[in-house]
Amino acid sequence: MPEITDKPVTIADYKGDVHPDWCPGCGDFGVLSVLQRALAEMGIPANEVMIVSGIGCSSNLPGFINTYGLHTLHGRSLPIAQGFKLANHAMNVVACGGDGDGYGIGVGHFIHAMRRNIDMTYVVMNNSIYGLTTGQTSPTSGLNMKTKSTPFGNPEMPLNPIALALSAGCSFVARGFSGNPKQLVEIYKAAVKHKGFAYIDTFSPCVTFNKVNTAQFYRDNTYEIEGENHDKTSKAAALERALETDRIGTGIFYVQERSQYEEFEKEVLEKPLVQHELGLSKDLQHKLIEQFV
Repeated sequence: MPEITDKPVTIADYKGDVHPDWCPGCGDFGVLSVLQRALAEMGIPANEVMIVSGIGCSSNLPGFINTYGLHTLHGRSLPIAQGFKLANHAMNVVACGGDGDGYGIGVGHFIHAMRRNIDMTYVVMNNSIYGLTTGQTSPTSGLNMKTKSTPFGNPEMPLNPIALALSAGCSFVARGFSGNPKQLVEIYKAAVKHKGFAYIDTFSPCVTFNKVNTAQFYRDNTYEIEGENHDKTSKAAALERALETDRIGTGIFYVQERSQYEEFEKEVLEKPLVQHELGLSKDLQHKLIEQFV
């Protein structure tokens, strides 16, 4: 449990007691480091952060960072994270997981969470492979990619999660690379500050089972869209970047200021659910009697 303190927030406050058990060189180390740095630089106390994950190598992250955390079920981090945010919306809630977790079994929750626009952040560590189960194709594995589950080549087209997020109405859409921490930390800070559902697809190379989408591959094939005067208020411009096939853009693709889900439930969510008194007040009892009797 994170310590409650009045001292200035530092990265050390976010260092967990358990050392990560990821493979040496895994991109998830970079994601963890950037997330810790982003939260510390924003001055958010560790006891005001809740991190919820699904299942997979990346979903072990809550155990390696000194915040409140919950390691849930495969593909189910988002409904649980949303429920937590509604129960205690004073907290900064971050959901995390991998591409198999979020874009496979969890893709239905992903789409509806974007429509709903609850104020939280979702980090997907995308390595284009199922790492925990030792190397099967994931929803973002490339066409014809040979893996344990596709020894003759992957017959399915890879999912384009950025285009999906834009089409589903996500109010903050971004992509980063764990090997570019300078850019990624600014993306994470902007995502946490965003009022609404903020989504960041983060390339996090698997050094053990994916020999195609390596750290060097992303260094050679990514570019920062901020350097090309990208208009992040234009969904058309964002889709154009998302659909590029000759290169891969990183940065904040799209930001839209729109009403959060919580604003439509003001009467119930005027204060966090955890602070509500159990039972019905006399005024509410009379209102219900007048309405239904």
